Amino acid sequence: MFNNESKKSKVNGAPTPPVVTSIPKARVTVDRKPFCQPEDDQRLPHPGTARANIAATYEKPYGTIENGWAERHQGETALQQHCEFFDGDHDGIIWPHESFVGFRRVGFGVFLSLLCVCIIHCSFSYPTVSGLFPDPFFRIYLANVYKDKHGSDTGTYDTEGRFVPQQFENIFSKYGHGHDYLTIWDVFDLLKGHRCNNDPVGWFGAFFEWIATYLMLWPADGKMMKEDIRGVYDGSIFYTIAKRQEAKKQ
Repeated sequence: MFNNESKKSKVNGAPTPPVVTSIPKARVTVDRKPFCQPEDDQRLPHPGTARANIAATYEKPYGTIENGWAERHQGETALQQHCEFFDGDHDGIIWPHESFVGFRRVGFGVFLSLLCVCIIHCSFSYPTVSGLFPDPFFRIYLANVYKDKHGSDTGTYDTEGRFVPQQFENIFSKYGHGHDYLTIWDVFDLLKGHRCNNDPVGWFGAFFEWIATYLMLWPADGKMMKEDIRGVYDGSIFYTIAKRQEAKKQ
């Protein structure tokens, strides 16, 4: 909780208003504190402002710059980048068989890959079609993938598919106890904390996405690192994992 006394800096000639992030009588606000940058290190400007095409965080304010990722994907939203790995021919349309190949490339077995394909394409295909009728092949159209956002998620993607740094950082400040990783128990706390009332579809969607992420990363020490999770959000880590899996087969 910040001090209620006004700071010396001015806003339109008036003292800066206090920022109170927790109050003792509302225990949940004490237990789940939002991310706040240190006063002497404001390296992430406007963290509450959604970034259209980069997954900017406190440690990576310019997003993924390795191998020219941010530059090569500047014409895609963060959510579109997340999906791009599974679009094998990069035509903006993901077929079920392309998703299957993608999951196999990141190390999922045949059964899990089929399960993921069924869940994803049955759930996420229809909102992305342009007309009233569902796609007979359950394809996902990336131009409209922002319509696949569901409730009870972390809010890191906004309703247009942009990346919101504040919401991503809140994951770790609220549920990671300030660490740069999440354990599976932290994930369960996160899922519980983000559950919206009367939203079973969102509850399942969030559970499926986080469990799939944990299975894919499968950390040896049980800790999913913050940077790896950020890489899931912008899709860059899928290529890293695929290369790692290919090397194992050689």
